[in-house]
Amino acid sequence: MTAHVLNFQLDGLSCAGCVNRAQKAMAAVDGVQEASVNLADTSARVTFKEDAARDSVIAALKSAGYPAREATVTLDVGGMTCAGCVRRAEIAMAAGAGVLSAEINFASESATVRFLEGAITANQIAALSTRAGYPARVPEDGVPEDISDRKEEEAKAAKRRVLLAAVLAFPVFCIEMGGHMVPAFHHWLMTNVGMQNSYLFQFVLTSILLIGPGREFYAKGIPALLKGAPEMNSLVALGTGAAYLFSVVSTFAPGLLPAGTANVYFEAAAVIVVLILAGRWMEARAKGRTGAAIQALVGLQPRMAQVERKGAVSELPIEEVAVGDVLHLRPGERVAVDGRVLDGSSFVDEAMISGEPVPVEKTAGDAVIAGTVNGAGVLRYEAEQVGRDTMLAQIIDMVRQAQGAKLPIQNLVDRITAVFVPVVMAIAAATFVVWMLVGPEPRLGHALVAAVAVLIIACPCAMGLATPTSIMVGTGRAAQLGVLFRKGDALQGLRDCDVVAFDKTGTLTMGKPSVTDVVLADGFDDDAVLALVASVEAQSEHPLARAMVAEAAARGLDVVACADLEVRVGHGLIGTVDGAQVAVGAARLMMALEVPLGGLEARAVAFAEVGKTPIYVAVDGQLAAVIAVSDAVKSTSEEAIKALHNMGKTVALISGDTERTARALARELGVDHVVAEVLPDGKVLALEELRATVGKAAFVGDGINDAPALAAADVGIAIGTGTDVAIEAADVVLMAGDVGGVVTAFDLSRRVMRNIKENLFWAFGYNVALIPVAAGILVPFGGPALSPMLGAGAMALSSVFVLTNALRLRRIQPAFQSSKKEGA
Repeated sequence: MTAHVLNFQLDGLSCAGCVNRAQKAMAAVDGVQEASVNLADTSARVTFKEDAARDSVIAALKSAGYPAREATVTLDVGGMTCAGCVRRAEIAMAAGAGVLSAEINFASESATVRFLEGAITANQIAALSTRAGYPARVPEDGVPEDISDRKEEEAKAAKRRVLLAAVLAFPVFCIEMGGHMVPAFHHWLMTNVGMQNSYLFQFVLTSILLIGPGREFYAKGIPALLKGAPEMNSLVALGTGAAYLFSVVSTFAPGLLPAGTANVYFEAAAVIVVLILAGRWMEARAKGRTGAAIQALVGLQPRMAQVERKGAVSELPIEEVAVGDVLHLRPGERVAVDGRVLDGSSFVDEAMISGEPVPVEKTAGDAVIAGTVNGAGVLRYEAEQVGRDTMLAQIIDMVRQAQGAKLPIQNLVDRITAVFVPVVMAIAAATFVVWMLVGPEPRLGHALVAAVAVLIIACPCAMGLATPTSIMVGTGRAAQLGVLFRKGDALQGLRDCDVVAFDKTGTLTMGKPSVTDVVLADGFDDDAVLALVASVEAQSEHPLARAMVAEAAARGLDVVACADLEVRVGHGLIGTVDGAQVAVGAARLMMALEVPLGGLEARAVAFAEVGKTPIYVAVDGQLAAVIAVSDAVKSTSEEAIKALHNMGKTVALISGDTERTARALARELGVDHVVAEVLPDGKVLALEELRATVGKAAFVGDGINDAPALAAADVGIAIGTGTDVAIEAADVVLMAGDVGGVVTAFDLSRRVMRNIKENLFWAFGYNVALIPVAAGILVPFGGPALSPMLGAGAMALSSVFVLTNALRLRRIQPAFQSSKKEGA
């Protein structure tokens, strides 16, 4: 058995002890013959007997705390004409040493490959695909090629081939089929031209057509057939080649054929090529339109910017703008890069980010986002994020990644297409044999036509396009509606979710709470207590903390330094201010510190009953006050929950707030299920319980404490106005802070999955229905036989149908239109 050697990079190595532990972890795996680790360059070398050992080695290293370093590259891949090509290119790349997975998107003609760093390079992976017959390249700057321009050029070239092929095929079709349809024309042709001359004329035109415009079918199909990996071009090459060669024999050596069978089928070969080329022309045009959303997003980025340097303002290419540059924004211009306003005042249209049509006022200190459109004012702003770091660039990257994803439903397609072409060839061979055995005379002619029809009617192209085109168009349209699918499989995941769980603060509420009441224990002053509370909470980013700091600032109270600050996640804060120990938090913090709540507990309960959040304050172990904080509910929350109910979803609220406060909000909004007073890990447990009792769960949140739940949910949905940590943990990001986007996300998922099912039904149903008809199964019952030319036309149209159906997704409108607006 051949030994495999793999070299790759490791993370987590810091000493000789790490090296020993990593080596032992690898050596313990069955099948490993030798394992070594180099601390200097953090590399590992392992020799093993079986391919299965590689994955076991990687898993063992991860468990030991020294994971293999992985990388992902997106390659541009060409030369694919059907789902079979996709599978063969994936297999070729996956065969590379260190390649963990390779997934190709047929519609975008790109491959996403995950591999071990140090084991193989991106260029070597591209070479593997190229050697298999599917040219691949690493895109410049790591940005996948926009196929729209390339497809436009391909469409133009395909159009030229179709026109030339049609000019050559038209006389052939008229001579042969015209003679059948118009007897007078047939008699004139035989009298003035002669049958043999007619055959010779058809031979010349058809030969030119097959050698010229139709050459690609044979140049690709025959080598694939000889390699034992037949694909779509192989079927066309076999079908048209068989019709052409039979016709050549009938023309030049009819004596080699049984009596009465020397007929020509030049017109079938010629017209089939024309129809399939026409289908590929229309397919290239439609493929170019599937990336329209990416094109539109890229088009939002201005090419030039007004940059102030050394006191002078000059127009520079956007690539030359650097972080820290001061830019000028004139009326009507697009913001060049992400930045912060230095001076000036204007209203900026941020609909491309938030989906909200109302322009947002921008003054000094406000953030501006690349691609948004300035109104009538003039702004000076400082560049904070440029190039690929801008929000617009990140959105484009997210959409591209989602468009390249493979949904679980695609696995069925992959399994079928893996055997599709060989099965079709077997059916064609069986069809030929059956017609030769039991068909009417001339048997050879009938058998040939039926076998060619079977070869031509089969269409794995439509199968390969069914899923990726819908994903491309659907995720692109979603981005335009302010819903970013960071992971493409969330499209299918959302459709399958039965319950939607929401965080409270910042998700269903505005996230801008304010202090409404301060109730003091005997012997305490409210300003003095608020000053202590603000001093402790000044270092916290929690919305409730900001509310209390803002209240202290509004009262003109002094905030002093807090020492020995201790954060108890989900409970509160403890710190020392002017020598006094101050504890601020929930009732569970007071219980942990053994601080009696006394008569203030009843007041806290009363606050919670009306939806306010009670916060206890203790000074030197004595309860000092209970502060009520209220966070206004987002105006769209109630309508969004109602819309989710109409979709048949169960709605839950999972919050760290008090039970009474959470239930008060749930009653107001119509929430079905409430879990309150939970820590971040408690939210994960709550999700698991919901999943066990109701079904798959989506979680919607915005804060750092929501990140574990977002990651643990079947689909995590982050509010785009929330923290970066929450967004990174989520599968879907809503660019606006409006929870109505959740409804739109679910609706998009439902529509895209329905579109995929329609495409798959057509692609599979078409083949299931028409292959038997092409084989002639209806003929014994008086039904028709399917002409190879009609089969070619139907095959070409099947791919165009799938693409056209997917393009309908571009017309999707937001599913949620609120009758209210924030602040109204």
